Amino acid sequence: MSSQSEKQIKKNRRSSSTISDDAPKVTQAVLDAARFRVGLKDAPRKQRVNIMLDTAVVAAFKIKAGDRGYQTLINEALKQYLSQNLLEDTLRRVLREELTHAN
Repeated sequence: MSSQSEKQIKKNRRSSSTISDDAPKVTQAVLDAARFRVGLKDAPRKQRVNIMLDTAVVAAFKIKAGDRGYQTLINEALKQYLSQNLLEDTLRRVLREELTHAN
């Protein structure tokens, strides 16, 4: 490689790593006010949390997740749990109402 090419590569590396003054500063307030979209439809936001889980639980989700992220799999499992509980609560309420009307 010629010394001219090496100089050009070094120059490009330096210029690509600098931050432009034209770009607005992104703050937490800006992110909080932002609308997140996927395919022009509003996308649900996610919240960063720190949570302590048993080592065996994390290992099991990592194995089950494969190429997907294990945290995504944990999130899906929690959503399923919540929807299942909502369904069970609804069924119990309906059964109670029906039993009350039957008497």
